[in-house]
Amino acid sequence: MTPGPPGRALGFRRHLRAEVKAGRGAYLFSERGVIALRGSHVESLAAVLDGSRELADLVRERPGGMPPGQLAAVLAQLVDAGLVAIREQGEREVDEQALAYWDACGIDGEAVAERGRTAAVRLLVVGDEVDAEPVERALADARLGLAGAAADLSVVLCADYLDPRLAEIDAEHRRDRRPWLLARPFGAQVWIGPVFRPDGACWHCLAHRLWGHRHAEACVQELLGHSGPARRPVSALPPLTSAAAHLISLEVCKWLAGYRYRGQQSVWTLDTLDLHGRLHELRRRPQCAACGDSGLVAALADRPVVLSPAPKAASGGGGHRTATPAEVLAGHRHLVSPVTGIIKAIEPDPAAPPFVNAFRSGFNVAHGITGMEAFKAGMRYENGGKGTTPLDAEVGALCEGVERFSGNYQGDERRVRASYAELGAEAVHPNECMLFADRQYAERAGWNRRHAAFQQVCDPFDVLAELDWTPLWTLSGEKRHLPTGLLYFGAPAEGGPVVCADSNGNAAGSSREDAILQATLELIERDAVALWWYNRTPLPGVDVLSLEDPWLVELLGQYASIGRELWLLDLTSDFGIPVMAALSRRVDGPPEHIVFGFGAHFDPRIAARRAATELNQLLPMVLECGHELDDPDARRWLEHATVANQPYLRPRPGVRASVAADFGYVHRADIRDDITALRKMLGAQGLEMLVLDQTRPDIGLPVVKVVVPGLRPFWARFAPGRLFTVPVRLGRLAGPTPYDQLNPFPMFL
Repeated sequence: MTPGPPGRALGFRRHLRAEVKAGRGAYLFSERGVIALRGSHVESLAAVLDGSRELADLVRERPGGMPPGQLAAVLAQLVDAGLVAIREQGEREVDEQALAYWDACGIDGEAVAERGRTAAVRLLVVGDEVDAEPVERALADARLGLAGAAADLSVVLCADYLDPRLAEIDAEHRRDRRPWLLARPFGAQVWIGPVFRPDGACWHCLAHRLWGHRHAEACVQELLGHSGPARRPVSALPPLTSAAAHLISLEVCKWLAGYRYRGQQSVWTLDTLDLHGRLHELRRRPQCAACGDSGLVAALADRPVVLSPAPKAASGGGGHRTATPAEVLAGHRHLVSPVTGIIKAIEPDPAAPPFVNAFRSGFNVAHGITGMEAFKAGMRYENGGKGTTPLDAEVGALCEGVERFSGNYQGDERRVRASYAELGAEAVHPNECMLFADRQYAERAGWNRRHAAFQQVCDPFDVLAELDWTPLWTLSGEKRHLPTGLLYFGAPAEGGPVVCADSNGNAAGSSREDAILQATLELIERDAVALWWYNRTPLPGVDVLSLEDPWLVELLGQYASIGRELWLLDLTSDFGIPVMAALSRRVDGPPEHIVFGFGAHFDPRIAARRAATELNQLLPMVLECGHELDDPDARRWLEHATVANQPYLRPRPGVRASVAADFGYVHRADIRDDITALRKMLGAQGLEMLVLDQTRPDIGLPVVKVVVPGLRPFWARFAPGRLFTVPVRLGRLAGPTPYDQLNPFPMFL
């Protein structure tokens, strides 16, 4: 360390106070805690680092008898640790408290004071209801002057962060490459930030997320013939507006001082009712039309899906994954926020009994409810997560929320405008996937009046009508097209509802391969459920003890403790992939309130766990006192179904229960190998996987839609095909079930 210019002394940073205990060390106190420095040389030096001595003075005094070289080395260590700094000496007046604050920030407070003499702020107000005077006073108290467009930082005050006039302000500042700070300085909840920077997230990135949490407001505004956010009364108290103004001024001071921290990329909300504050991180949307590349999502759909190695890192109760649940949650926790997230909150289901791990994560767009119907549905249709542990359930709720968000139409998807006939061999007829029977089309008006949204039969498909199509890919690199409205929730239904989007085959995963595996297993699961349910064929039970799973055994007792019976059925179909149903009924009924869950996996133990955790997820529906169901099919089932009048729910009499060894499970170390095995199984039945990568660049968690034309959804879809042929081929039935003898209860999960 070399001597500095005259008038520059060395001392501990002003936010630190030193005390020395001879032979024990030097101790530095700050509001953050205590730092202990050990060693006799440090003790001697600490006693004289009071800011009154220059380096030459210290060399001359030789505290503790240290030679100059050692003194310089110890000082250098203290400087590098951020504990000691150079202080300007002179006659001018200094604000010691302010300098201590900047020292705590790790910034040269004297340089800050010098810059503050020339720094200027531009103050902009959006909305007549915003009073700028408290902020003007707070900036004046900080000795900050106001300026025009050439200011170092703009402060924009508004009543609503979705005010469309903010778009113009954002565009101006991005064009001029100048930062601006957004704030709402009043209300029960004060909002401050972020600082929008030319190379960071823009206002449109924030607005996209905010509108995602104000769906009900958007519906009501549309109903009332209004656009934009609804006007709200201003709520404020003098101490509230004063405090908000000075906090805004503080953020301005920190920015102008050069202090940078992650919170400046966030919206900070302060609930003035309970003083709870929270940072909501805003990340740039790479596909944002204003600050990014709006073609990213479409370009992703144009690329063939090529599988990569995907070693399994987790093989727990939820399945085989390329990352652990804890890793997934840690990497995507920022997506949970009522301000900048895509999920407002993830919370345990309050109606679930203690032994059930079930979480909720917001409105489920997959139910096909839109507009005011979605507003009225409110909390009744929610994304959810389940698992054998609370962590598994929480991560499941996160992934389902991401899955639904990514599969929701946003306008930047790849779309090709054409008719089925024009697309030729690349087009897949949508009814190869929906599988409605001609009779269902003919009787759809009456059916649709009697059933819930996700049971609706759409209009017959016109092969000559023009509509939007989106590409999918076979895993051998061949392109196919399906209607966009079949692949994305909420896609515009131009020319009538000719296709119906659903969540069958949608999945999020810790890798794209993980997502493809889970999605395909779900398709196989639901096909097997349909074969059993609509044909009402009794199937073997499952010997729970053979699975050697203490969690499942314990679950049997927990259901018994609440007066319910639980059992498993083996629904495995011609693919040989274990598919199981977990069913439960009240033992003191009627009504028996029979509920069920399903699961599929190569590992029969995981298939059983998936079925049981899905059953757990539905359990609150029948335990919640006074619970009212909007779905007429579910309501009719719960009121009238019993194992006596629905005997196919029981294990097939006289048939041995399936045991774990029957399934011949062989573990594979890589998920790609599991997908290859599935392709072979499907190919043997003349079926092929089509994959659409729905991953959103701003989310990062992989999401796919897998479609296997010919596989049966478990809703009421009665076109000719596997529903009628496979049960006969498997020996479950002597002949196909006549249409009028199919199960009159549609599956309602």
